[in-house]
Amino acid sequence: MLRVFLLLLFLSPGAALAGPSGVPRVIDGDTIELSGTRIRLFGIDAPEGAQRCRDAAGRTWDCGRAATAALRQLSARGLRCEGRDRDRYDRLVARCRTATGQDVGAALVESGAAFAYARYSRAYLGAEARARAARRGVWAGPALRPEAFRRGDRLAATPAAASNSAPAPASVSGGNGCTIKGNISARGRIYHLPGTRAYAATRIDTARGERWFCSERAARAAGWRPPRHP
Repeated sequence: MLRVFLLLLFLSPGAALAGPSGVPRVIDGDTIELSGTRIRLFGIDAPEGAQRCRDAAGRTWDCGRAATAALRQLSARGLRCEGRDRDRYDRLVARCRTATGQDVGAALVESGAAFAYARYSRAYLGAEARARAARRGVWAGPALRPEAFRRGDRLAATPAAASNSAPAPASVSGGNGCTIKGNISARGRIYHLPGTRAYAATRIDTARGERWFCSERAARAAGWRPPRHP
C-alpha cells in the first residue's frame, strides 16, 4: 500500500521533481538553463525581451531587459531548483531559490520585475498586489501582461511616448533610462539590479556621486561591485 501511495504522489501534478542546482545561464526574465536543463520559473511571467513598459508619464522603458538583468543578479551565486512539472515546450517548470534561500519568483514579482502567472498558480498574487500598490517596476504606469504581448497586443500610444521613448519610470531608473542603482555606503560602492533584495529601498543621490548604470559591465568598470547577498 505504501509503495502505491508513493508512486501516486510522484505522479501527482503537484509533486516536486528533482531539479538541478548551480549557477545558471539566464535566457530571459523567467527562463534559465542549468546543467543542460532548460527551466521555466514557476508561477511568474516576466516581460518579453523586446517588450517595453510605460511609466506614469507615458514614457517607455525596457522592462524586458530589466527583468533579465534582475534574474541574472539574483542567480549570480547559484540557485537550487525544485521541479514541479514539464510545460508544452518540455521545459522543467521549477521553483528556484538563491544560495540564501530567497524565492526567486517572489523576489521578481515583489519588485515589479515580473508578473504573477495566475493562470497556473496563485502563489505570488500577494507579492503582485504589493508591487502594484507601491507602483514598482512594471506597475509604475499602464501594464501589459506578457501573455497579451505574445498575442500581439500593444499599449496604446500616448503623446509623451511619441515624443520621448527613452526614459524608464522614475521609480526604477535614472534620467538616462538606466535601471541599475550605483549606491555608495560604508560598505563601499555597490550596485543593485531590479528584483534584488535591497533595490526598492535604495535611493540614488547623484550629488553624493551615486549613479545609475545601464549594464553590470559599466558598473564594474566604474568601480562598483554587486552585493554579497543579492
